[in-house]
Amino acid sequence: MSAQLTFYTNPMSRARVARWMLEETGLPYDTVVLDYGTTMKAPAFRAINPMGKVPALTHGDTVITENAAICMYLADLVPEKQLAPPVGSPARGPYYRWISFMGPLEQLMVAKSTGGPLADPAMAGYGTEDDLVNTLDAAVKDRAHLAGDTFTAADLLVSAYIGWYLQFGLLPARPAFAQFAQRHRERPAAQRANELDGPIPDRKPA
Repeated sequence: MSAQLTFYTNPMSRARVARWMLEETGLPYDTVVLDYGTTMKAPAFRAINPMGKVPALTHGDTVITENAAICMYLADLVPEKQLAPPVGSPARGPYYRWISFMGPLEQLMVAKSTGGPLADPAMAGYGTEDDLVNTLDAAVKDRAHLAGDTFTAADLLVSAYIGWYLQFGLLPARPAFAQFAQRHRERPAAQRANELDGPIPDRKPA
C-alpha cells in the first residue's frame, strides 16, 4: 500500500473506535491528536473535515470520516484479515445491517443523554427505546459474531458502542451486552488501541 494513512483523533472521543480498527488492520499509520475548540476547529483540519470533528482518516488524497465508514473502508484495504465478509456472501447482509444499526442507536443514546423527551416513535429512526434495545439484545445474545463465523468490523463497531454506552449508563446493563462487549474488548488489537489512547474518560461522550 503506497498511500499514507493519517488518523486524526482525540483520545477522549468516539475516535477510539477507529483507532481499534486501525490496530486490527496491522497497517502503518500516522496519528494527529487534535484539541477540542482549537486545532479541531482550525481551518487546517476543517479543510479535511468541514464538520471540525473526529475521527477522520486520510489515505493519500482520500478523506474518510465517521466511524462506520472508516471501519468499512479499512476492512476492505486488508481482505486477507477477513475483517469484512466477501462481497456477495450471505454474511455481507448482516455485516451492513448491524454496522448501520449503530446510527439509530446513537440517535437514541444522544437523545437520552439530553434528559429531554424522546422523539415520536413514528418519526424517530430508532422507533421506541424498547424495540431498539430488545432488537440489539437479541442480535448479540449468546453470539460471538454478527456476520458469519469470524470477527469482522461489525463486531468491532457494535461491541465498542455497546461498551461505550454501558459505561455512561445510557444502555441498560443486560448480560448479553456486557458479555458481547467484554468478549471483543479482550482482543489484542483492542488492548493495543486502549494503551495508545489511555483510560476511557469518565464523562459523557463528546
